[in-house]
Amino acid sequence: MSLFRRRINGTYLLDKREFSSRLKKILGFSPGNLELYEIAFIHRSATFTLPNGKRVNNERLEYLGDAVLDAILSDYLFEKFPDANEGFLTKIRSRIVNRDVLNQLAVSMGINKILISKVSSSHITKNLYGDAFEALLGTVFLDKGFKKTKKLFIKNVLNKYLDLNVIVTTDTDYKSLVFEWVQKHKSNLIFTYKEEYDFNLKKSVFSTTLFIDKQEFGEGQGSSKKEAEQEAASRAWKRLKDNFSS
Repeated sequence: MSLFRRRINGTYLLDKREFSSRLKKILGFSPGNLELYEIAFIHRSATFTLPNGKRVNNERLEYLGDAVLDAILSDYLFEKFPDANEGFLTKIRSRIVNRDVLNQLAVSMGINKILISKVSSSHITKNLYGDAFEALLGTVFLDKGFKKTKKLFIKNVLNKYLDLNVIVTTDTDYKSLVFEWVQKHKSNLIFTYKEEYDFNLKKSVFSTTLFIDKQEFGEGQGSSKKEAEQEAASRAWKRLKDNFSS
């Protein structure tokens, strides 16, 4: 039997009892405003309109959660590394909020199992779960406040699913790594871009191809040029490591 049994304007929502049970396992505590948490898991592709004309999806909560996550990590890293400079703290924070990392965190937490979307598996889904994770943080912030949200992230997410020591010692800025290689080997690097509107995702999607000395080394896609560049650079860096000696 499907767990998605309630239907609103063509959008199927998870059975309330089942949703509450799964959400409690993710959070480690009982949610207050269950309806608000439901919105956190409604992707823009599954947007529906209430009788009063209000459109319902998790975009506003995602926006809030993005800011809350930055504040939590800034506060935590500031305390964790008392002697570190601003550049180091910013770099580590950026590695944690990387879209691939957030997406994997969301999957590890089980967010992918309760997210409501109408995105086909043949379309780009790279950020769906990470975006919902940020929306969830925004919801917890509204429901419980900053202190509780920080505790949730540090205890139930960061310490549980990430190894901070690995994050500190692993450079995931593939674009910078590729640029360094290109400079060292006196090569030429260019990106080419293409922007298309994805009607399923209801937003623009950028595609980019990375060329080194006119040879294609990697392709990437994302919701921004920067994100697409990082994915293309990641693939290019793997080829460079596999095919060339430093």
